[in-house]
Amino acid sequence: MKRVLISFVIVLGLLGVAGSASATNGDNLIAIGPVARSMGGVGVASPQDAISAVFVNPAAMCFGPYCPSSEMNFGGTLFMPKVDTRISFPASGVVISADSEDKVYPIPAIGLSVPITDRPPFWRFGLSAYGVSGLGVDYKGTAVDQPAFYNFGPMGSFPLVSGAYSELAIMKFAPAVAFQPFEKFSFGMALHVDYATLDLRQGSSSGYGMGVQLGMIYKAMDNVSLGFSYTSPQNVNHDDVADFDGDGSLDRLKLESPHQIAFGAAYHVNNKLLLEADVKWLNWSEANGYEDFDWEDQWVLGVGAQYKPIPKLTLRAGYCYGKNPLNTHDGFNGQVPVSVQGKTMPTYYYETFRIVGFPAIVEHHLTFGLGYDFTSRFSMHAGFVHAFEKSVDESGTDITGQPVALKSTLSENSVDFGFTWRF
Repeated sequence: MKRVLISFVIVLGLLGVAGSASATNGDNLIAIGPVARSMGGVGVASPQDAISAVFVNPAAMCFGPYCPSSEMNFGGTLFMPKVDTRISFPASGVVISADSEDKVYPIPAIGLSVPITDRPPFWRFGLSAYGVSGLGVDYKGTAVDQPAFYNFGPMGSFPLVSGAYSELAIMKFAPAVAFQPFEKFSFGMALHVDYATLDLRQGSSSGYGMGVQLGMIYKAMDNVSLGFSYTSPQNVNHDDVADFDGDGSLDRLKLESPHQIAFGAAYHVNNKLLLEADVKWLNWSEANGYEDFDWEDQWVLGVGAQYKPIPKLTLRAGYCYGKNPLNTHDGFNGQVPVSVQGKTMPTYYYETFRIVGFPAIVEHHLTFGLGYDFTSRFSMHAGFVHAFEKSVDESGTDITGQPVALKSTLSENSVDFGFTWRF
């Protein structure tokens, strides 16, 4: 118990370093930590480290490769998105384009799993803290950032677009418990405490949300595992983020992490090769904020493999696909008002906010990684994720009734690293 308490204190002390994230399945990272991320984000049925288990399926802590001992993971991701946008006016031939400022986002992650009992029925405790979701663009000072593009004389001036700057970041703190009443079954539950910040150029607005995650693992055979997890929606209120209706006062925006359901299967071909596949469903269409900006539900498929050519070296690879959840509205009338959480704004600014300010559109991800066991207790891991370039475009009219076309393009690279300590 003393060892458990010491580990718990270490994790709490390091919690403060967890920062913002940018992401890929909608505005969610495909996975947490270098091990799961380098395997295409899989892990519902057989996560290979403690941090992945707490993140995707807490029930899996009872069947982890570290069992029956304890494990602590420290990881980090350097996330490097590349975003650009273009606004075209066919009638005049004017084309305005810009690249979002290139940024490197550091995303730390910490995970822990320890036994509570050493005899059946087995209980385990887990704890994790990580950046899990985010999105943003920064077109400040570019050609797109024109606050007085439309000049109506005494009626005032209006910007070229809304959403020239946005930054959303969500961090989770997740204590978890797993229970193995039978040899082939385990059940788990995690409490999610969210801390989210949103900045739409009016200063950062933060808030808290809570939810739960439930999971189950079934060992169909000694070398085959099946997993299931459910994550409840988690709502955060962001006060004073933007003046959506133009009345001179800043408005609130509610953003909700959606329902998530995940299924997974893992097959240990032999003691060297592991194959895994996951399917996830994200209920964006009923989540506050995302529903308002017309995101559709998303199915995500991940496949991954892990191979040990020699006892100390592990090679990993994977692929993840999640269809772009952002619906397009060709033929929109930019002069017609639209309501967003009770606030009315012109459709043109609604569309530029969706397309220019929140382009969560990448779909295909290719992943690679490796791990090396320096001792039976200490190992290091590294990985790389590439999200292939994806564009979204739509056309309609601006606030003057003239034809306009909107386009955004996004691609992503990330480098992952971390180490594992078993005790």
